[in-house]
Amino acid sequence: MQDIRKKLEQEIAALEYELRTELPREIRKARAHGDLSENAEYHAAKERQAYVNARLGQLKKRLAEISMVDLSRLPTDRVGLGSTVVVLDVHKDERISYKLVTSEEADASQGRISTTSPIGRALLGKQVGDVVRVQIPGGVRELEILELSTIHDSDA
Repeated sequence: MQDIRKKLEQEIAALEYELRTELPREIRKARAHGDLSENAEYHAAKERQAYVNARLGQLKKRLAEISMVDLSRLPTDRVGLGSTVVVLDVHKDERISYKLVTSEEADASQGRISTTSPIGRALLGKQVGDVVRVQIPGGVRELEILELSTIHDSDA
């Protein structure tokens, strides 16, 4: 979680610098060219300013959400954020390992799935031995939970 927080804080700092230092400079320079109605540099800088403002709002909201996660309240015996789960795809007879992470860390090719993904949502709160049915674009998958290691196990 610290890595995500640090990454968000770095992006916020970079965007705030751009918003407060670089963009005002670009806008002043573009205004000096005269007629603003046909000034492409001015319009591009104003559009970028609006985008940066919106992105800053999103990042600050996400940082606040992440800061409110209380790791001590995550379950120790059920699937939760930070858990590594080994499941058996019942129909394919295939073992798959997933680590449940935040959306910023998700990378399906690495087995890191978001807790908000269809599979992640289906696994949350489940225990070893539970079978979950997941609706995915290709149909329904049945996954049996074979092994579970929570965020508390990996901290030890």
